[in-house]
Amino acid sequence: MIKKSLNPFVLLCLCAFVCGILYTSCERIKELLNIGEDKKEIVQDVPVFAVNTILTVEGQIQDYITLSGDIYAGSTVDAFSDAAGRVTELYVSVGRRVNRGDPIAAVDPSRPGMTFRQSIATAPISGTITMMPAQVGMMVTQAVPLARIAGGGGLEIRLNVAERFISRMALNLPCEVTVDAWPGDVFFGSISEMSPTVDLASRTMEVRVNVNDTGAKLKPGMFAKIRIITERKSGIVKVPASAVINRFGEQFVYVIAQDPENPEFNIVQKRIVSPGILIDGIVEIQSGLEPNEEIVVRGQTLLDDGSRVNIIERVTPLAN
Repeated sequence: MIKKSLNPFVLLCLCAFVCGILYTSCERIKELLNIGEDKKEIVQDVPVFAVNTILTVEGQIQDYITLSGDIYAGSTVDAFSDAAGRVTELYVSVGRRVNRGDPIAAVDPSRPGMTFRQSIATAPISGTITMMPAQVGMMVTQAVPLARIAGGGGLEIRLNVAERFISRMALNLPCEVTVDAWPGDVFFGSISEMSPTVDLASRTMEVRVNVNDTGAKLKPGMFAKIRIITERKSGIVKVPASAVINRFGEQFVYVIAQDPENPEFNIVQKRIVSPGILIDGIVEIQSGLEPNEEIVVRGQTLLDDGSRVNIIERVTPLAN
């Protein structure tokens, strides 16, 4: 039997073909390995959320009711004549200061065929003339006021409080008063009187507020806006209401903490809280937070417990 040997050229081509297949297979395996590493890096990539934060503060919060009313002189008395007749002379004018016993007007009680001495009406109290209904020549009786005098008992504001707020009213509640005539100025007072009945037509109760006016800026007849402080708490933790999230029956905030696995990053921790008074966008936190804790105030919509965050802005804390 004669053995035939392979052509060296064919053998060389066969070896080259086998080496090419091996090289291609190695490159493919390497490529697959690289793709696996990339996927691993993608899986390990953690999303970071941009947020704004604020520090919780310990301070005061107050609940109030805003009403409006007219300013009146605290003690107002009308001056009357002792006799019926015709007014012959007026001794005072609106705005003038009088003392008790000063003459107000002269009234002539004479009748046809009868002449009587004039009757002089005097001021019953000391104060300022705020109204003069009497005019020279008009006929008056003992029931017709000649002048109205505002005494020195200060000023008061008369309010009509709706029935739904009556339960929150009480004597000596503090009040803050503002008027358009003095923008930016705040005057202080308190509730001095409360009507024992409710008006059947309007379903309101009249309340009177004494107001301090040391600078004599307020005048009877002015329109005033009154803030009645119905509840005031001190030493409580308060935060912006936008920081509190209500979700699935829970009320909570996100507190900033350091990532334990990577300290150079911040994460958020979900903290259940118990809100209290809510007024003017500020809420009292009865439990769940301490003063000077950093919480998320904006950007918390997509957050979850443990989410990594990037603090874009630290908002100025609330005033105490």
